[in-house]
Amino acid sequence: MKCPFCGALEDRVVDSRPTDEGDTVRRRRECAKCYKRFTTYEKVEILPLVVIKKDNSRENFDRDKLMRGILRACEKRPVGADEMHKIVDEIETQLSNSLEREVSSQMIGELLMERLKKLDQVAYVRFASVYRDFGDIETFLEEIHKIRTEEDSEPGRPEAGEQFLRRRARADRKPSKSAPKRKRPTRRS
Repeated sequence: MKCPFCGALEDRVVDSRPTDEGDTVRRRRECAKCYKRFTTYEKVEILPLVVIKKDNSRENFDRDKLMRGILRACEKRPVGADEMHKIVDEIETQLSNSLEREVSSQMIGELLMERLKKLDQVAYVRFASVYRDFGDIETFLEEIHKIRTEEDSEPGRPEAGEQFLRRRARADRKPSKSAPKRKRPTRRS
């Protein structure tokens, strides 16, 4: 490290400790020539991740943009902010851990849909309808049918017919809130 006082290239580290955030190391150094002390900070260099869009234009990966997409898909759904942030963290980590510095927007969309499908099916369909650009109602219904087929074929899950019968039985057992209560007929002598 070059001394900021005399310009000498030799020094020694006197003290080294992590910062409060833990992502940077603070080092106190002493110049071997003028003996003056100075501080340096060491941080991991994160290479920017570039996203290749459908039109082949490129832009830096934007975590906030991904979060906005999730927020739109999960609007008015029972999905907590922590769960949404977790998805963004997982996707960002997965992309950063890959050796690729450029990823397609399609890959990011597929990763997000994979996680949304497990988290909330309505949010998944909402996102998929925009992402896959459903042109008509038939494409939309095909996607819903695919979800139902996958759900019904999961091991340990009851068949679709059994699910319907169970839901129907539960509905029959619960009195409707809007239906008036019937009075029992009284016997007259």
